[in-house]
Amino acid sequence: MTTYPLILIPFVTVTLIVTLATARRPRFARRMAWSALAAVGLLALTAVFDNVMIAVGLFTYPEVHLSGIRVGLAPIEDFAYPLCAAFLVPAVATLLERPER
Repeated sequence: MTTYPLILIPFVTVTLIVTLATARRPRFARRMAWSALAAVGLLALTAVFDNVMIAVGLFTYPEVHLSGIRVGLAPIEDFAYPLCAAFLVPAVATLLERPER
């Protein structure tokens, strides 16, 4: 049973909903561009450091719980969290902003 991909569903769903809830707010396109740039950086860092940590034996993943897709040694599921963070954090911050007068 692929448990880790199922765990990601709520995170990805919340990220999509909250990000789309900010679509009518000012500077949405600019925020998405910056989020995409942040996502690229976070994904690159995840690829490097997850592979290093797995290679030196800091942690492992039970194969039965993974999708089987890997980037080096890192399971693809590890990349969803930084991707969600890159879009969710700015979206939440936008929703919490006080409206301009």
